[in-house]
Amino acid sequence: MSQNLAPIPELYVSYDSAQKLKVEAADLVSLDLTPRQICDLELLMNGGFNPLKGFLTEADYDTVVENMRLADGTLWPMPITLDVSEDFAEKLELGQDIALRDQEGVILGTMTVTDRWEPNKSREAEKVFGADDVAHPAVNYLHHTAGKIYLGGPVTGIQQPVHYDFRARRDTPNELRAYFRKVGWRRVVAFQTRNPLHRAHQELTFRAAKEAQANLLIHPVVGMTKPGDVDHFTRVRCYEAVLDKYPGSTTTMSLLPLAMRMAGPREAIWHGLIRKNYGCTHLIVGRDHAGPGKNSAGEDFYGPYDAQELFAQHQDEMGIEMVDFKHMVYVQERAQYEPADEIEDKDNVTILNISGTELRRRLAEGLEIPEWFSFPEVVAELRRTRPPRSKQGFTVFFTGFSGSGKSTIANALMVKLMEMGGRPVTLLDGDIVRKNLSSELGFSKEHRDLNIRRIGYVASEITKNGGIAICAPIAPYAATRRAVREDVENFGAFVEVHVATSLEECERRDRKGLYKLAREGKIKEFTGISDPYDVPETPELRVETEGHDVDNCAHQVILKLESMGLIAAH
Repeated sequence: MSQNLAPIPELYVSYDSAQKLKVEAADLVSLDLTPRQICDLELLMNGGFNPLKGFLTEADYDTVVENMRLADGTLWPMPITLDVSEDFAEKLELGQDIALRDQEGVILGTMTVTDRWEPNKSREAEKVFGADDVAHPAVNYLHHTAGKIYLGGPVTGIQQPVHYDFRARRDTPNELRAYFRKVGWRRVVAFQTRNPLHRAHQELTFRAAKEAQANLLIHPVVGMTKPGDVDHFTRVRCYEAVLDKYPGSTTTMSLLPLAMRMAGPREAIWHGLIRKNYGCTHLIVGRDHAGPGKNSAGEDFYGPYDAQELFAQHQDEMGIEMVDFKHMVYVQERAQYEPADEIEDKDNVTILNISGTELRRRLAEGLEIPEWFSFPEVVAELRRTRPPRSKQGFTVFFTGFSGSGKSTIANALMVKLMEMGGRPVTLLDGDIVRKNLSSELGFSKEHRDLNIRRIGYVASEITKNGGIAICAPIAPYAATRRAVREDVENFGAFVEVHVATSLEECERRDRKGLYKLAREGKIKEFTGISDPYDVPETPELRVETEGHDVDNCAHQVILKLESMGLIAAH
């Protein structure tokens, strides 16, 4: 049997052992996994991350970070670690078994803790992602979401995580290998994607399969992609609409529950190893494969061909070949797609291309998306999920010192938006929230963060359901504001308004008498006096209140919302 079709090892125990382990696991210390850890665990257990037998040990982690290899020399580019809080780690002894559970407490597997260490996260960021820059979503996750301590050790699989969606489309590596055996596919080219498929992708995948004389596996990621991507439910409906355009006997689709790290070149190698486990012989590697976009300086994190170059260096060792992704553009005169670098007469023909950004703009503004670019079924599906911006929910998030005028402007804005009508408006003012959502919280950094995250959660739900949320907390910390922005931007626009009243002016107004108390030391950790305020670097709008009346400040926000297309211009 050819190498890519034979069954591969999984970490699951037999059904009977699993039933027994479930009972015994009741006595173990439990860890409720994060969504990213659940994705990692699923691919560890089903063989997607073969040859890994569990979460990386410290020795393996060090060599993976340093030179993309496990301690025994095997190629593996991505640290798959179990990150936990210090409190949790302190309760454990080395050699102890812990139960790994999903977010509802259902047991998925157990792990023997052989290693426990505090990683140097800045070094991990530099080596794995190329820069310790929180503009990179995975670096931001590393510093602001992941636990401080890593645990390593072998995993025993009890059962797969439950998925209630698209069950027939989800396959383990061994299920796909069995399918390829059954239908007699020997050569299979995988297409990795986290975006909806348009005509250029179809053309490109057709050509890649033809070039490799292989069948095609469309293998979209449905675990975790980049914040702000189209949700996987919409994407899978789009993929299903496009599948009919492919010849059924040579193409299939399966969903991959991977948590992407957007790590560019290293991620391409990782995708290759995973696809090899899934029985594929080739992988299409694109321009800027799995790139996260721009860094803090506004430059791309990785060069457009870095991923292809690194893949090419390692493909023999990996045992999966690269099909390099041509940039496809539409030639109007010939009414067909052609690889951009193969058009001989490019000065005499009209070349059309719509970027991802342009597509998002056209969707947001309800503009036409031409038939040559995408399939009507895909466009209809995207429009259903992403109505024009003037019909979507959004969040306006005011931040500034205490007494800067946030609440007053927020109230005025609320009334103006209610006067326009069309969408429900909710004001989440600091004081209202403290009374109704966060009455048990104090003013320590931890509690203030928690309060802002709660506001963000409620705002994201309001936005998701097509309403307008207006938030007016102090929100002094940039990292927390960014987390709230990410929560909200999954569902609609986030408009950060910095009410830039100076500290002196706020203290002069001192409407609630709080600055006086802070100066006397009667209020600890008071923003601007005894606690820092991170001034927003790039808010959507900065409002000066000194010398401007409230109505004028609220009107500036209205004009900004109009220019962003969030409310119809009058």
